[in-house]
Amino acid sequence: MPYRAAALILAALAALTTVAASAAKPAFAPLDVFGLEWVSNPVISPDGARIAYVRRSFDVDRDGGNHRPLAGAPGSQASPRWSPDGDRLAFVVTDGDGAQVYLHWFKDGVTARVTSLMQAPTSLAWSPDGRQLGFVMRVPAKHQPLEVTLPEAPEGATWAPPLKAIDRMVYRADGEGYLPDAFGQVFVVPADGGTPRQLTEGPFDHDDLTWSADGTEIYVSANRHENADLEPNDSELHAVDVATGGIRALTKRVGPDAQPAPSPDGRYIAFTGYDDRYQSYQRARLYVLRRDNGEVRELAADLDRDIDRPAWSRDGRRLFFQYDDQGTTRIAEADLAGRVTNLVDDLGGEGWSRPYGGGSFSVARDGTIAYSINDAYDLSEVGVYDGGRSRRLTKLNEDLLALRELGQLEEIWSTTPADGRRVQSWLIRPPGFDPAKKYPLILEIHGGPHTNYGPRFAAELQLFAAAGYNVLFSNPRGSTSYGEEFGNAIHHAYPGRDFDDLMGAVDAAIARGGVDPDRLFVTGGSGGGVLTAWIVGTTDRFRAAAVQKPVINWASFALTADLPNYFYKYWFPAPPWEDYEAYWLRSPLSRVGNVKTPTMVVTGEQDFRTPISESEQYYQALRIRGIDTLLVRVPGASHSLDARPSQLNARIAYILAWFARHDPASPPRNGKGPS
Repeated sequence: MPYRAAALILAALAALTTVAASAAKPAFAPLDVFGLEWVSNPVISPDGARIAYVRRSFDVDRDGGNHRPLAGAPGSQASPRWSPDGDRLAFVVTDGDGAQVYLHWFKDGVTARVTSLMQAPTSLAWSPDGRQLGFVMRVPAKHQPLEVTLPEAPEGATWAPPLKAIDRMVYRADGEGYLPDAFGQVFVVPADGGTPRQLTEGPFDHDDLTWSADGTEIYVSANRHENADLEPNDSELHAVDVATGGIRALTKRVGPDAQPAPSPDGRYIAFTGYDDRYQSYQRARLYVLRRDNGEVRELAADLDRDIDRPAWSRDGRRLFFQYDDQGTTRIAEADLAGRVTNLVDDLGGEGWSRPYGGGSFSVARDGTIAYSINDAYDLSEVGVYDGGRSRRLTKLNEDLLALRELGQLEEIWSTTPADGRRVQSWLIRPPGFDPAKKYPLILEIHGGPHTNYGPRFAAELQLFAAAGYNVLFSNPRGSTSYGEEFGNAIHHAYPGRDFDDLMGAVDAAIARGGVDPDRLFVTGGSGGGVLTAWIVGTTDRFRAAAVQKPVINWASFALTADLPNYFYKYWFPAPPWEDYEAYWLRSPLSRVGNVKTPTMVVTGEQDFRTPISESEQYYQALRIRGIDTLLVRVPGASHSLDARPSQLNARIAYILAWFARHDPASPPRNGKGPS
């Protein structure tokens, strides 16, 4: 886990520790980040008796007892998968030999490695009879873009490293760097160990692997079209014959088809996707495919939300799934007539820095659901839903968060004056908040832009609050979890229309009380960085801004980001050379001449999603204009600036110092608010 890897530099961060105010409990502090723990990928055994989850691969009984780690598997562990009869647990271990599949036999208490793989396996899944494991693994392609003849090196000479020739459109990925010339192929391996057998081949990536009910086929999602580079969203469901490796497409529409889930009797395959209209936001829908005639129909069509992770009940009459609704993640079930019943409303994201959604769940044969549960004051824990009620089984952070006074959360709804749009936001008050006093406010804007914030624990925002700030976070138009019209309201108009939503949220927070309207600050990352730069180019009401990992010039971004086959097609009406004005008018760089606000720019040096060249353009433009600015480069960091807690703490320290430097009042002191 990244927070463990960063523990060696605790002493270097001592200077950032928040000083406790005069209360029984100290506020959440930077060094506390290193003590956070959370649950990932809880999976319940078929009989519902035990739950395995990732926290160094612990497993627990469903009553919360017998909480113990699995032994005999060195290294970090992930992707636990129960065998069909529940007597074994497969999982992936990353150690000195790379990522390998391990098995734990519960009857014998034995854990052993069963593969010797060259690359990391993904989409690990058991065959229905428990005799095989399927997975996806990258395989190098036999491809040379250009035949080149080079002279032999003279004796004793050391040649420079060989040149790298690229002819793929997507050749690098944020967080991975430059991609190897390899593709994700389907493999099977005997469950007790043996030689993996490759079933697919070709220049195509396969994903979302699952087995057919009778074990004769494997279903995957893949874009195997010849124009896959230019149509990245056009994946289909495919059936792979386990005996022969033969593959055939099961769907054929234009649009993504993913997450296949076969019914227990094999008659149906549930999946998610949509008919592609080349819009920046299109909600994922739930479909059922009849295996006998290929008929496809949509379930839960009236649920105007993104549907994710379909899973069948044992009797094949219901489908469980998760979806986000107004910043909250729910688990629901739908019958085959499409009637939806909500079951759980506190499914939690598995992050820890900012309040994004996410999370996962699994279902036992008796319908018991294990899931990641969280709230505004704790990270993801193991939750279980049975008998019509939810329970929290673990308290991984009780030894830390119970001893801290966290900023309290308030929900706010505001109305945008221009068109009456209702917008949901949340306000974190500083610990020890006194309604009779006024405190500075930080507007923190989420990325995406098609994602959502919600009432979930966020270490970064709690650290801002602990430093004495009100912290406002909002879901302006373009955010998910409010329906397709709301999410797509910024299509070919981002940033811009969402500016009024954010200003309306700030006005509502001020009207609520406890906010000093003369001490406003703004920050955000990625899509939030775009909006932060747009805001300071539109208004000077904020005292200072921190623009993090932004897009500044859409034309340069569209051709240098790691997904050049996506952004020009879905976020703009044409490529930059055909309609440059559309790119320029939506670029924060076009408004840099209006900026008066002191603006710091922060980006990871290895960011391939919003390349650091975007930040450098903005920084230089601000310098040329004489605006107070600072360029902060995060060494080794990709688009995820919080992959290492030490870097998160350092970044927050820079932001707080920048805001304090431009605070018209005395800088807020650490602890429970400014004096």
